[in-house]
Amino acid sequence: MSGKSTFKSSISGIEFPEHDRVWGKSIRTAIFDLIKNDHPDFDVKGCIATSELNYYREKYITKFLQSEVGELNDLHKNVIQSLSDDKSFVLKVEDNDDNRTFGQVIADKVASFGGSWTFIISFFIFITLWIGSNVFLLFNKGFDPYPFILLNLILSCIAALQAPVIMMSQNRQEEKDRERAKKDYMINLKSELEIRMLDEKLDHLIMHQQQELIEIQKVQIEMMSDILERIKK
Repeated sequence: MSGKSTFKSSISGIEFPEHDRVWGKSIRTAIFDLIKNDHPDFDVKGCIATSELNYYREKYITKFLQSEVGELNDLHKNVIQSLSDDKSFVLKVEDNDDNRTFGQVIADKVASFGGSWTFIISFFIFITLWIGSNVFLLFNKGFDPYPFILLNLILSCIAALQAPVIMMSQNRQEEKDRERAKKDYMINLKSELEIRMLDEKLDHLIMHQQQELIEIQKVQIEMMSDILERIKK
């Protein structure tokens, strides 16, 4: 760090670059209390590094979540990890249908086709051709004469197989909806916490700018004093 201005942290005693300095009086009260709890000698005149402040920010967020929802679960841990890594959940929200198994693909296609007008019209044409060929073309002496026992058997088999396949597709859709709801919750929670942190960073920037303005004013006053002394001489 030769040639660069540094400062010593009031809580760790480690030297950091001057641009990472955060004064105690610019830290939000809730986070300041956490630092004070671990380091009783720390006060508003002390200073810490930005990395140390980020550690206590994460600690504050963890404490906040524990007080709001009790024990942290995997969702909240992922949110905290995302805040520290600066990663977005938005890319994870979109469904990835490429991971579907062969059975899930078949179930989705059957459910999609079974709930369409194409299926209804096709089935109506099939039944009409079946009944018409047996009654009119084969004079009710064909492969399935009235009362169409074979047709009833086929319809029963189709209904028996189609129902569980559609239920599998619906169950998968419900699972996707639950996952989407979890991700929406995580995004909303992260947004709320980031707004809190942004508010704190703005407070810090304002205090930092005020300190810089005060230093500039002091320099200007010293310069004016020097000019006045020269004029008197």
